[in-house]
Amino acid sequence: MADIERETMEYDVVIVGAGPAGLSAAIRLKQLDPDLDVVVLEKGSEVGAHILSGAVLDPCALNELMPDWKEKGAPLNTPVTEDNFYALGPAGQMRIPNFPMPPLMNNHGNYIVSMGNVCRWMAEQAEELGVEIFPGMACSELVYGDKGEVKGVVAGVFGLEADGSYGPNTEPGMELHGKYVFISEGVRGSLAKEIIEKYGLQDGKQPQKFGVGMKEIWEIDPAKHKEGTVTHTMGWPLGSNAGGGSFIYHLENNQVYVGFVVHLNYKNPHLFPYMEFQRFKHHPMVADLLEGGKRVAYGARAISEGGYQSMPKMTAPGAALLGCSVGMVNVPRIKGNHNAMYSGMAAAEAAHAAIKADRSGDELHDYEENVRKGPIGQDLKKVRNVKPLWSKFGMVASLVLGGFDMWVQTLTRGVSLFGTLGHGKTDAAATEPASAHKPIDYPKPDGKLSFDRLTNVSFAMTNHEESQPCHLRLADPMRPISDNLPMFDEPAQRYCPAGVYEIVEKDGKPEFVVNFQNCVHCKTCDIKDPAQNITWVTPQGGDGPNYPNM
Repeated sequence: MADIERETMEYDVVIVGAGPAGLSAAIRLKQLDPDLDVVVLEKGSEVGAHILSGAVLDPCALNELMPDWKEKGAPLNTPVTEDNFYALGPAGQMRIPNFPMPPLMNNHGNYIVSMGNVCRWMAEQAEELGVEIFPGMACSELVYGDKGEVKGVVAGVFGLEADGSYGPNTEPGMELHGKYVFISEGVRGSLAKEIIEKYGLQDGKQPQKFGVGMKEIWEIDPAKHKEGTVTHTMGWPLGSNAGGGSFIYHLENNQVYVGFVVHLNYKNPHLFPYMEFQRFKHHPMVADLLEGGKRVAYGARAISEGGYQSMPKMTAPGAALLGCSVGMVNVPRIKGNHNAMYSGMAAAEAAHAAIKADRSGDELHDYEENVRKGPIGQDLKKVRNVKPLWSKFGMVASLVLGGFDMWVQTLTRGVSLFGTLGHGKTDAAATEPASAHKPIDYPKPDGKLSFDRLTNVSFAMTNHEESQPCHLRLADPMRPISDNLPMFDEPAQRYCPAGVYEIVEKDGKPEFVVNFQNCVHCKTCDIKDPAQNITWVTPQGGDGPNYPNM
């Protein structure tokens, strides 16, 4: 707001988001020049509080960023010792042998990690180098310069009135200005979304595609625990209803990560991704593993899946988009953290060179070129057709055709017989009318292996100050009832993995209720709403989930 007076702080580089991309950028900047003033702003209550990832980490980027990470105590404690792939049916499974798979699918040399803990450790390394890190500081606005460039952000606004106005107890926050601003908010961040739209960064690119990933941490019977084992599945229970699959990773301390991903381009609005996840755990193979154990944490987040052809232009005047703000996940490998780190390093190197040349507020073209032609582009280009093949032909055909395409590109260094396939519609536009599909009958959670959403959300330890404005903004408050309910049976009731949205009856009429206190900041609603009527913006700093070691 133009009439609000704020304190201003000046930096060389302002970084939004303390994930692997933002922290890698901060570390690399200080490695290149210890005298640079670098600040990292994190909306979570602490670094790592909002980090959720599978995760099997390929340490290639970390090896380059900090070759001595082992000596420095990086929490990469569980090397992968066994790699399993299964196609599931309702009552059984078929092992998919490893030998036909392209070399890039091999997890040898990778580590099962908590990315939240990796980021906490990276933050310690950054602070030792002199980086300033401010957790609990949500960045709610961009600050533009006289020439239309991004010159900073507004951070630390607290105590807004419920209608969004400034009241007597409102803290207006401060402006943090930088010669360059790095946006590393993660998937579908509000500032990245604004920059992409304002500067037309998606023009000429394929639409970004997404999945929703849900994850639980379980403590299991030590007799069933096999530390270092990585298992991926596809098939049941999704079948032809949607693309996706699961992961089960055995880390230390008799714990396993159990996760489930549903691609958000599904057509049937009756599909309930969260309940597909809960049903998955009742498969005999999974139920046997988890029986006698206990779930200790839950969370969810969206995943960018569009790959190489969906990456927007990554630079605007004064700003660069990093990591998942661009979309750098290698879908068949289910890995993106290494590319996020590479992007942070590349952005840092481009900004350092620009500042050294006495530049500021312009576009870091060297960064974009590095991403597209360097390790990230090489990683993503050879898997670029897997997602569109899956979307077009289904799981079995994509296994055969996608595997063949990856082998060909491995042997030809990136030449594909398919060229570069497109994605077609956005995930929101892919949703078809409810009348075209049968409702899906989901078993009731048993409270032992499967749980209702609200019970599970309590294990995300999410919290929002209730007096603040709702951070899930409806362009038209009537549209969920007037359009989405009759046309799509209002899918927000189902696609949200945290139970934020519900239809209740009031005075004999349906009413759309937004329980924003439940939100785990996954952004699925911003992506999948058929009317594109919901916009996720950041709530005040420190709010949201408090993931322990996701």
